Amino acid sequence: MPTPLERVMQTYVLMVDLTPEQEEAARGRLQKFFKGRAGTDQELAIQGLQFLRGARRSKRRSARETANSLSEAS
Repeated sequence: MPTPLERVMQTYVLMVDLTPEQEEAARGRLQKFFKGRAGTDQELAIQGLQFLRGARRSKRRSARETANSLSEAS
């Protein structure tokens, strides 16, 4: 079973287009972030992914927004 660090990196490289240098830098930042943290593997993986993504929040689209964007495209 992959470590939380590996799980986060596998997911993160699918989300963000990284050069090998950027991937190594992200891995290093993540290793420092995990140092001294406790929790289950799943909790650590979620926290690590949140850390790499930064403070930005995902915008959830409501059904109304989706319907409006579809009707405008027609």
